[in-house]
Amino acid sequence: MVDTIKITDYISENLVSLDLKSKNRDEVLVELSKLLEKSENIEVKNNDVYKALIDREKLGSTGIGKGVAIPHAKTENAKKLTVAFGISRKGIDFKSLDDENVNLFFVFASPNKDSQIYLKVLARISRLIREEEFRTCLYNCSSPKEIIQCIAEKETKK
Repeated sequence: MVDTIKITDYISENLVSLDLKSKNRDEVLVELSKLLEKSENIEVKNNDVYKALIDREKLGSTGIGKGVAIPHAKTENAKKLTVAFGISRKGIDFKSLDDENVNLFFVFASPNKDSQIYLKVLARISRLIREEEFRTCLYNCSSPKEIIQCIAEKETKK
């Protein structure tokens, strides 16, 4: 099966933060939702993206382990699937599966109708992030442009 979905099709440099300031899970979800809201694909209204992320976390932590979390939500405030990325240099207790603090956050929002793309992007991020080399590459990037390049290089190898 050819996997044509690319994370780089849904993320841009203005949706990358190399130094998240939050100290806990709720704060980082606010910060990440604000990052997503920088996209023209996300309608800013009543903190709906943040609320959708919180509602998803109530189902179970999106902290998947190895210092990574993938908060995601479906919301009508998303015109199309949008991905943002953030790094917490200190690490955040995100109630991860392995009880480790999270440093790397892939966050995305999708319209309710785009389930196929949503699931494919979630699967793609989950697959790529398993590799320590990729996580290290992301963590060591010094600009949003480098983050996009690191993701793009990894996607061309898969």
